[in-house]
Order: sequence, then structure tokens, then C-alpha cells
Amino acid sequence: MAKLINRLNPRKISELLRKHEENMLTPEDQKRWSDGNNGYLDLRKDRCSWVFISRWRGKPFEISFGSARNVPLARFRELVRDANAKLAEGIRPTSPRQTTEGTTFGECADQLIESMRPEWKHPNHLRQWQYSMEVHCKSLRDLPVDKVTTEDVLSVLRPIWTTKLQAAARVRGRIERTLGWAKVKGLRTGENPARWKEHLDGVLPKTSKVAKVEHFPAIPYNGVAGLVDGLRRQQGVRARALEFLVLTAARTADVRGARWDEINIADRVWTIPGHRMKAGKDHRVPLTSRALAILEEMVAVRSSELVFPAVSGAEMSHTALLYLLQRIVPDVTTHGFRSAFRDWAAECTGFPSDVIEMALAHAIGSKVEAAYRRGDLFEKRRRLMEAWAGYCETRRGEVIQLRDKVPA
Repeated sequence: MAKLINRLNPRKISELLRKHEENMLTPEDQKRWSDGNNGYLDLRKDRCSWVFISRWRGKPFEISFGSARNVPLARFRELVRDANAKLAEGIRPTSPRQTTEGTTFGECADQLIESMRPEWKHPNHLRQWQYSMEVHCKSLRDLPVDKVTTEDVLSVLRPIWTTKLQAAARVRGRIERTLGWAKVKGLRTGENPARWKEHLDGVLPKTSKVAKVEHFPAIPYNGVAGLVDGLRRQQGVRARALEFLVLTAARTADVRGARWDEINIADRVWTIPGHRMKAGKDHRVPLTSRALAILEEMVAVRSSELVFPAVSGAEMSHTALLYLLQRIVPDVTTHGFRSAFRDWAAECTGFPSDVIEMALAHAIGSKVEAAYRRGDLFEKRRRLMEAWAGYCETRRGEVIQLRDKVPA
């Protein structure tokens, strides 16, 4: 009986790739899906690649034919046919990616990004890497990876080195990591032309010397009460979300993504799951009386699983709260409220610094202390947040009015 070949079809592959992209693979999905003729789709949480599996001189061997996202099914089948033909001729087939000839920087970058997906906690990390590799490094993408030189790297970095400091530093690091990955894979040799120490540091100025570090623009803590008073005079979901952000000292993304199943009204606590936290750990936020009142308002108009949804019911855009804030107080950021809270707690209260840092979901500085501490100082943090809410409630400054009407 002839072997069954071409068992997979584009629709099935598309479904599996979508589930892999959204991290929704079931245990049954995570296996090697046979296409016949020794070709397989190797699908796991940390991989999604085409492989050829056979035997050579009595011993099993395996060849990777690249990511299933980058290599079309038709091309994979061509590679499988070629590999089987070589076996029939008594030749051990090799991966087309085991030679440097024709392997481009862009192909290496794409494969590296695919391999790093499991370690990223937020889709933004993927988008940032893709933007760096596809936009900033556009001039490198079609170059053979073993031919990339220092001058090629500098051609990418020089235009942005003094104007986009943070982006430039990240792009350099990502180029260095991509070229390092290529070297490990045997696709290039020699020193890494994107390395900083004793190489690029000799021709590019240190970013710390080009411009000083600028902190997030923040409203002074003694101006927060007036701003909150102005917010309470506004209608709409964004005004409630921004006040909730102030009262909880949470990050903007945490408030935008807050879901009702994270809220425990009875225990007066909001538990942000680890996959949404910068530190990767669950974070409990004590809810004050005013924060609970805001939630009661949102329950009355609930339209989705999100506590503060956009009009469409989806998550607010990352600029929604910033836009509202800057209509009230220009040139400040929502993240700056965390700085205001930190300054107020340090200058106006006697709460220990570790309680304040935990309220901000910051990691404990000492690894030894972190290893021995099991609690999260929740009750002490509850008293701290009640004091902050009281400060925002009673220490009224000048009421800040919006300059014109802002839609919800």
C-alpha cells in the first residue's frame, strides 16, 4: 500500500497557527502532525516548525525546514520531496538553513522572534521586536547574514542615535542578539559587529552623554486633589477610569484591561493576574470606599467583561486616558500619578518604604529579602491606600475644569 501523503491542508494549518499565536493550544494539538512522506508540522508551545524525520545508516535524524509561519506548505512539500530523493540516491539530506549562502539577516530575525515568543508576556514585546527588525533594520533584511558588517550596523544606528535614544539602544541590542543567534546556528563566524563594549562604544557617543534621562512628566502630588475634583464633575467611562487609576496607583494598562472577574467587592480587593503584570506575579490592590463607588457606577452601565470598556465594548486604546488627562493638564502623563503617589507617601506619611513599593507593585530590591518574604503586606497597604484616598478627598486644591467638553 502506498504511503499517504499531503495529509495536512491549508485550513487545518491556518487553524493550528491561529491557536498557537493566541496561546490556545490544547494538549491534543501539541504534537507532530504528519503530512506523510517523512514530513511533519512540529507544534508545541515553544515551537511551530516544519521538520523532516528519517533514518541514515540505521540511525534516526531530523532536519528543520523553518517556521511554519514563514515557509508555505507548498514549499515545505518541495523540500520534503528533495530530501527523500537524496535519500534514494544514497545522499544524506541537509537543511537549507545549515549553509550561510542565501540566508538573510531578515530570515534570521524572523526565526529568532519565533523562538522567543514563549518568553514574552505581552503582545507589545512582539510588536516592538517586529517593528525594530522590519522598520529600523529594513536596510539589513536582505543582506546575507554572514556579510553584515559594522558599517551596515552603523548605517541603521546613526540616524536615530541622537534623536531616539531609547529606541536606538534597543535596536542595537536586537541586532546584536540576531547576529549572535546566527553565529550559534553556524550561519556566520567572527566577532559580532553590533557589540557595544570595545567596539561601537568607540564610534558612537554614550546615550547618557547625548541627553539626560527624562522622567515621566507628573503633576505634583499637591495638585492631585484638585484634578480629582475636576474629574468627578465629568461624565463618562474615561473620567471614572482615570480617577480609579489615581486612587489605586495602578499602571494605565492594568486599569484599561481590568475585568470584572478580577474584582471581589465583598473583600474589597482587585487581583490583577500575573500575565498582565510587569513582574509576572499576581498583584492584589486594596479598594477604598471611593474606588468601590466608582465600580458601582460602572456596574450600572456594564456592557462587557471589561470594567472600563471603550464605546465599542473592547479595551480602550493606550492613548484614551492620556488624551483626557492632557485636556485637563497639558504635558503630563498618566504614569506620572504613580510618581505623585510615591512622593506623597514618602513626604507626607510614615509608612515604610517597602509598603509603598509593594503598593506600586515594584519588586523588592534585596534578593535575600525577597526570598524570605512570603506576604504582600496587604493590610498595611490597605491603610496606605485609604490614607491616599483621604488625601485626594479632603485636601482640596483649586478645582480644574476641562477647557471644553470631552466625549466619554
